[in-house]
Amino acid sequence: MDFGAWIVMLPLWAVFVVTWAVCMGAVEAGAALAAFTLRRRKEKEPDAPLGSVVGAVLGLLAFILAFTFGIAASRFDTRRQLVLQESNAIGTTYLRAALLPPKEGLEIRRLLREYARIRVNIAAGGVDETLRKSEEIQSLLWAQTIAVVKENMDSEVRSLFIDSLNQLIDLHQSRKTVGLQYRVPGMVWLCLYLLTVLSMLAVGYQSGMAGTRRLRGTPILAAAFSLVILMIADIDRPGEGLLRVSQQPIADVQEMMRHDSP
Repeated sequence: MDFGAWIVMLPLWAVFVVTWAVCMGAVEAGAALAAFTLRRRKEKEPDAPLGSVVGAVLGLLAFILAFTFGIAASRFDTRRQLVLQESNAIGTTYLRAALLPPKEGLEIRRLLREYARIRVNIAAGGVDETLRKSEEIQSLLWAQTIAVVKENMDSEVRSLFIDSLNQLIDLHQSRKTVGLQYRVPGMVWLCLYLLTVLSMLAVGYQSGMAGTRRLRGTPILAAAFSLVILMIADIDRPGEGLLRVSQQPIADVQEMMRHDSP
């Protein structure tokens, strides 16, 4: 199984607990390795070179954390922009539907009000169910659009409406793809955890060489790295956790529709 898929399967609280436990286990392993080395060699590693190595590894870990956070934050910003674009597409399609013949126009506007209701509650409902309902309404909207094409009406108005409806459907697919498929790659997660283990192993080894089993601040250091990794995992999961994309732009369009509905 891809390592990224394994991360996604874990609840967010478990991501923190597992990461913290891995960090502390690596520290203990490093301290045990140092104790074994001291028993074999009867001499300590030079403090200055060892400290430089530990500092370099921790610096590299910080860089990879920043890199991974940048990937997740970029996806988060893309999802936010897509919500804004979708709200504009829904509003534009709704307004242009008023220019259509009443028979199709009224039904299209009703379907768009239902569509906005589903989309604004996308975080509260199940993702699969929301996608299914959204695509059902898109099919109904397209069926009404086929009927509009057969009507004797202004071709430019008809083209404008079809263009806005196409954009609405395309944005649904974009949000579906970015939200469900575009995530932090599994190889990046694997490299991040391997480097975290190596860094904590180096910290434990350094403390063991200094004659202590564990530095007092090591649990705090492990918790700090675990919190950063937890935040990355949270941002990388749309619809879960505390860091979610606001659906307020669609809610604003829904309110506009409510006031405009007959």
